[in-house]
Amino acid sequence: MEEMELEQGALVLLTAEGHVRLKEELKHLTVTKRTEIAERIRESKDHGEFSEDNNELDEIKIEQAMVESRIAELKSILSGAEIMDASRIPTDYCGLGSLVTVQDVDRDFDFEIRLVASIEANADEDLISEESPMGDALMGRKVGEIAEFEAPAGTIRYKITKIRA
Repeated sequence: MEEMELEQGALVLLTAEGHVRLKEELKHLTVTKRTEIAERIRESKDHGEFSEDNNELDEIKIEQAMVESRIAELKSILSGAEIMDASRIPTDYCGLGSLVTVQDVDRDFDFEIRLVASIEANADEDLISEESPMGDALMGRKVGEIAEFEAPAGTIRYKITKIRA
């Protein structure tokens, strides 16, 4: 997931699944990762491994700072998050939350993506940010229309074949 700064009180629209994933990540970080890091620090103390030039300790401290930063980011996101009402996800056009089936016009294959807020985007899970070139090209389009956008591989064209909630 890409890191982003949120203004205090900023509203973030999340899918119900995205909200659950972020809450699970927060729980994992606060319960499991914090405990693991504390244990690694204790082990270093017990074994007298604390010294001015202890690279392992430096790595643990960097990891701890990254975990604490992500915890703060997730708390900020979740405090300003609104879960999309599934009944309000558009199905007559591509919008935030829509599950869209597209056909690659040039290579003739179909696949599904869900348009989501950038904070829950994950290309590996076919969760595409509305702000990405692909997401931006799809937003507002209807079944039968072609969305065209530039990618590193060149111009890509997708025909929208189905839109669901």
